[in-house]
Amino acid sequence: MPFGTIGQELRYLPALRNTGTMPDSYIIEVDSQTAGIVVRSSGGYCFFASSHRFNRLEGQLFRNAREAERAARKLVNGDMKEAA
Repeated sequence: MPFGTIGQELRYLPALRNTGTMPDSYIIEVDSQTAGIVVRSSGGYCFFASSHRFNRLEGQLFRNAREAERAARKLVNGDMKEAA
């Protein structure tokens, strides 16, 4: 299963399905909770938080959706301090 939210598979989903090309945006989920979306820009993928819990990542650029998902997971697991 390349994309999905069940089990330990990838926790990011293509928000738009473009056949034959990489999607321009992904939904990021951690433990079945939507963390936000990342949208492709000239410098990488920009994170937009969907709740206050993930505000620390708001506006950050990531090389890819997997890197953004890892950062969101670190934030949930307490490896990174949340914004006040």
